[in-house]
Amino acid sequence: MEENTALFVMDMQAPMLAMYPDIMGFVPNVKKAIAHARSKKIPVIYVVIGFRPGAPEATAAMRDRFGKMNMEEWVKILPELAPQEGEITITKRRVSAFTGSDLEVVLRATGIKHMILTGIATSGVVLSTACEASDKDYRISVLSDCCADPDPETHKLLTTKFFTRRGTVLTVDEWCK
Repeated sequence: MEENTALFVMDMQAPMLAMYPDIMGFVPNVKKAIAHARSKKIPVIYVVIGFRPGAPEATAAMRDRFGKMNMEEWVKILPELAPQEGEITITKRRVSAFTGSDLEVVLRATGIKHMILTGIATSGVVLSTACEASDKDYRISVLSDCCADPDPETHKLLTTKFFTRRGTVLTVDEWCK
């Protein structure tokens, strides 16, 4: 087992992924990363964005979109990536996995110091979480082919230039070796 390490599967909610059908090709890679983590007894932590009924914690613009939404349906993770019994799901209220969630409490309680990040969008949850985690002195690894962004150029820039300054960037195959 990689000591003090967890794999993060972020914003892989079925309704959210449905908004980006052109970039679904990375899902098998995330599935492979999850299987590898489980085989090595590395915790898999899921992160979803969700709100209370009426979305009181959302901005006015977000409340218009999410306030009437069925949150139980919205937070459902893509079935082929879904958590197993006992795996933790963190609900966040903004872009970063830390914002409005109990993630930091969970990390401290479980001794996690190394976060391996996957998710959608590279320029959203992955970027925001990597920056905040780095500022909080967590080690960061990003699985470049387990992230996707509606803008392929932004994804490439972040995975080849930006994230390498905050941590390590690997492919799922490199991580699974």
